[in-house]
Amino acid sequence: MIRLSPIRLIDHENKQVGVVETAEAMRMAREVGLDLVEIQPDVRPPVCKIMDYGKFKYDLSKKEQRSRQASKGSEMKEIRLGRSVKIDPHDVEIRVNQARKFLMDGHKVLIVQRFRGREMMHRRLGEDRLREIQEALADVAKLEVPPRAAGRQITMILAPDKQRIETIKRKEEKAKADAGKEKSAPAKAPKEPERVESEEPQEAEA
Repeated sequence: MIRLSPIRLIDHENKQVGVVETAEAMRMAREVGLDLVEIQPDVRPPVCKIMDYGKFKYDLSKKEQRSRQASKGSEMKEIRLGRSVKIDPHDVEIRVNQARKFLMDGHKVLIVQRFRGREMMHRRLGEDRLREIQEALADVAKLEVPPRAAGRQITMILAPDKQRIETIKRKEEKAKADAGKEKSAPAKAPKEPERVESEEPQEAEA
């Protein structure tokens, strides 16, 4: 598909070869079992590189995927602690786990504690709960906006701690890899029991 000739060539070891005829560059690519890929078509002569085109496309798609994930990371996720300060501890735990998942995926999380009726008189209960949630998520999150009142609710914003999250993910990947190695390792044959040959008992002399 490369129609222009000559081209400026970069070889498979990332070395500048210089300006060569396209046919010669294709021959060099075939010799090492790789492809000739045009990477800068808008310059003259166009720049081409000897590489594995399939791997190049795969790496490009992974970069695009990471870019989309990074753009999604700016989204704000909201976690509501029910309609009242009277919420079951188990329900709080469920919401903490949900917030942890959002943070691990790179999202900021808005935690909302609402109050009903006279519960506003006990606003400190809501503040204490938000601080407990902050402590529970301290291994993956940083406090971006501390608890603050807004009408009949208190809100708090947590942001993902990228360095700690990356550390956790690396440990999880290593644990999975180690578990996979253990499963794939051949089972050791059981040791045969040692044989002990007993001597014939000697008759006692009369």
